[in-house]
Amino acid sequence: MAHLLAAISSPPTFRPAVGNSLRLTSKIEAIRAVSVEEIPPNAVRRKRDSRWRGGFSLGVDLGLARTGLALSKGYNFRPFTVLELRGQKLELRIIDIALKQEVDEFIIGLPLSSDGKETPQSNKVRSVAGRLAVRAAERGWRVYLQEEYGTTIEAMSDMVDRGLGISAREGKQDAYAAAKVLERYFLESGQRIELVLPKQLDLQEKLKMGCSKDSDYCSDESDLLIICNPPKPPI
Repeated sequence: MAHLLAAISSPPTFRPAVGNSLRLTSKIEAIRAVSVEEIPPNAVRRKRDSRWRGGFSLGVDLGLARTGLALSKGYNFRPFTVLELRGQKLELRIIDIALKQEVDEFIIGLPLSSDGKETPQSNKVRSVAGRLAVRAAERGWRVYLQEEYGTTIEAMSDMVDRGLGISAREGKQDAYAAAKVLERYFLESGQRIELVLPKQLDLQEKLKMGCSKDSDYCSDESDLLIICNPPKPPI
């Protein structure tokens, strides 16, 4: 979202959740604190158990006209596509892509200001994320927000470093920005994310049950215990 962000030399101040809990957000208001043990993101699962194998993470860079998508499994990030859709058509297309690409979580870039404060655009992103979280939770998939300040500039630099000319970069910047959102998320091991939780209690339960219901995430019973009830990291 180059038209929405300005280049700076230092990242914003982002206040993550305290201790072993994630900040929780919804379309309207925070409901309650949710611990990492209840609904852990892929980055946390992978850090705690190198044997863990699960679905792909889909990075999402929401813009006013274009939305960039990127895929990752572990530390392999790749730009995927750019969508020129809005509203319900965009949300349904993202869900369709997630289904075909075996995605089980969405990492949506949150455009905060240089000092970590909310912006008009971040409020719009939260609204879309809230609607997408409802659709995703119906399948047991999770939606998280990841601070994205500076990722567009990083994406442009990455494309230049890869030797992509102006014509080759045309229309791809949003997808590369989404890849940078994923890269930041995994490098930080998911420590600065917000979980977007639907208000419906039945959907919340689907999210909690997600890791125990899919055999692809657990190779045996011992793995299931590690994934769904991961130990707290040492202080």
